[in-house]
Amino acid sequence: MGKRSRLRKKEHQNNSKPGGRDNRDNAGWGAGYADIIKENKLFEAYYQELGLVPEGEFDQFMEAMREPLPATIRITGYKSHAKEILHCLKNKYFKEIQEVEIDGQKIEAPQPLSWYPDELAWHTNMSRKILRKSPLLEKFHQFLVSETESGNISRQEAVSMIPPLLMKIEPHHKILDMCAAPGSKTVQLIEMLHSDMDVPFPEGFVIANDVDNKRCYLLVHQAKRLNSPCIMVVNHDASCIPRLQIDTEDGQKGTLFYDRILCDVPCSGDGTMRKNIDVWKKWTTSNSLHLHGLQIRIAVRGVEQLAVGGRMVYSTCSLNPIEDEAVIATLLEKSEGALELADASVDLPGLKWMPGVTKWKLMTKEGQWYKDWSEVPANRHTQIRPTMFPPTDTEKLANMKLERCMRILPHHQNTGGFFVAVLVKNAPMPWNRRFPKLRKEQSSSSVPQPEDSPVGTPLPEMPLEDGERDGGKEAGEDSPKEAGDQTKEPNVCGPPPNKKMKRHGFKEDPFVFLTEDDPVFPPIESFYDLSPDFPKINVLTRTHEGKKRHLYMVSKELRNVMLNNSERMKVINTGVKVWSRNSDGEEFGCAFRLAQEGIYTLFPYIRSRMITVSVEDIKILLTQENPYLSKLEEDAHQQAKKMGMGSIVLKYRPDNSNPDGPQCPIELCGWRGKTSIRAFVPRNERFHYLRMLGVEVFRDKQGQGPREEEKEVKEGDGETETENGNKDVSTKQELRGENRGDEHLKGDEREGGGEILTST
Repeated sequence: MGKRSRLRKKEHQNNSKPGGRDNRDNAGWGAGYADIIKENKLFEAYYQELGLVPEGEFDQFMEAMREPLPATIRITGYKSHAKEILHCLKNKYFKEIQEVEIDGQKIEAPQPLSWYPDELAWHTNMSRKILRKSPLLEKFHQFLVSETESGNISRQEAVSMIPPLLMKIEPHHKILDMCAAPGSKTVQLIEMLHSDMDVPFPEGFVIANDVDNKRCYLLVHQAKRLNSPCIMVVNHDASCIPRLQIDTEDGQKGTLFYDRILCDVPCSGDGTMRKNIDVWKKWTTSNSLHLHGLQIRIAVRGVEQLAVGGRMVYSTCSLNPIEDEAVIATLLEKSEGALELADASVDLPGLKWMPGVTKWKLMTKEGQWYKDWSEVPANRHTQIRPTMFPPTDTEKLANMKLERCMRILPHHQNTGGFFVAVLVKNAPMPWNRRFPKLRKEQSSSSVPQPEDSPVGTPLPEMPLEDGERDGGKEAGEDSPKEAGDQTKEPNVCGPPPNKKMKRHGFKEDPFVFLTEDDPVFPPIESFYDLSPDFPKINVLTRTHEGKKRHLYMVSKELRNVMLNNSERMKVINTGVKVWSRNSDGEEFGCAFRLAQEGIYTLFPYIRSRMITVSVEDIKILLTQENPYLSKLEEDAHQQAKKMGMGSIVLKYRPDNSNPDGPQCPIELCGWRGKTSIRAFVPRNERFHYLRMLGVEVFRDKQGQGPREEEKEVKEGDGETETENGNKDVSTKQELRGENRGDEHLKGDEREGGGEILTST
């Protein structure tokens, strides 16, 4: 036996002993972190001395920090199906969980978060280990996974849900998420934009930014689940994110200022110790000292781009005043009255929080304390800065009203630690006031601007003062001439020139907007009888040459942003897919079939190719691959017989006489074949709709197929021959099968089920 083999054998023997690798399952939620001791003397000494925790509660605070964090789920609130999912959760899964016993103890059912509106957020203490011990809990887990992939449920930490709620978003708001990845808060922002599902294109939009190219793709994955035409993902350093231009209503070039900005900055993360256990080992006060400058630069760049009258929410998952109140105090001091802290105490009734502090001290990792900048020795001036200390002017400090900041402590409501502050901009920042006066009607923001506001005016040359220095030179580089001498093609928003963006990452395909007279439109308009107000100029593709594989749509406002800033910003992804090329469709009059992702965006404009279906029809369509037209109920059957072959919309409307059926509208993409019909819906969405119809789609472990409850909608077991010899796949095979045709398409979300479109 060689030396390596002996070492491996010895390691295996050690890991097989109590406490070794094979027994990590016994650690419950913390499996894999058994060797990390949840102790940090410096952490305890620091926060005990600061006095952030109420007197007599510090032991409870530390005990809560050592406990595993409850799992939290949020039902997406903008979708019309939210109430149906909530009804399904409360009346089916949660009731079943209450009856489960593990090791002689009853499982505690999930509870709603008291401060989240409409019971759309729930938390539970069930660990992964417990979820594996019962088939009923495994069933609940599969439900969560499936609905998460469909975009109907988000798994998100409770305190992470707070900032978007405090932004008070309206559908017309222009929103910037400065440090957006991994995207759970961005998803909330998109939901709020689409609060009215009858409006396919809200006037507002979300620009989600992250400095990390790879994390941007995680952000795309999260945002794509909501199928919104009003989201754009960009890749920039938030501290110098470029100022964008737009076309104003009077045809002039103006500056884009945002109505709402979410500034969730990078932080030391000591509020996340309950889930990120390695923070216990790595935490030191140096982390906050190193991040403080970056946090100020990002926040300053945010308020520079905020519209007058707008709100910016600053948040961290750190409890440290150096990253929290010190940054807010610096912003307020720099603003010279342009900013004020908003009182958000009544915005989330039921949420327990501690007011911001006005006094704090600073400690080095060696344990040395400093109460004031004057005490800091010269050799530490590069690591410790004056902005890290509270303002010394007591009157100025009182006017800042730092007590309006909100600090969430873990032991108060069994959450993580968090800090949030809401800033309102009452006037332009002092270093941005050198703008000519403008007429009120020139405002490009939905919020009325004062006369000296920079919104809607051409950008003059500005000296780099204060925040502009913080923001970097890029803040002033708004002239397209500086981006290079390349000739810009009309209606094309491509990647920026290499010399402007020295970043590594995937090379993105260009975003090419179609013109109204593009030859691709006439057959589509004729086939689907599109209404005259269909916004053709909002349609884009991702290729300059060759056949267009997919067509996407964005809102009018995002199109405006993209066409005016292709040299300034690096766009990773935008738009929702509405049509995909299908070569079989050309013989039926249209080469493009409808895509399920974009059906809610397109539906208001489609006036033909629609079949109204019943609950029973949907069950047939979602559980059989290619059912005969005759399997539909009489009404749907007659509609289908009158329709030619090709892509169709299957429309369901709630039946008030049947309270047990879904009480929300459903639109599904489908295909009308020669003698058959099918729904062209991704697998997880199929599961979602079937659950809404009361059909059980739980699969046993290791993919042995669906449970027996599914038999109620099966028309048979095995395969049946169709009239022309093709084979029809049964319910069991369809639900068991994995996605086919799932090859990765760069810069594009694949079509869920990926089934081949053939007609019978």
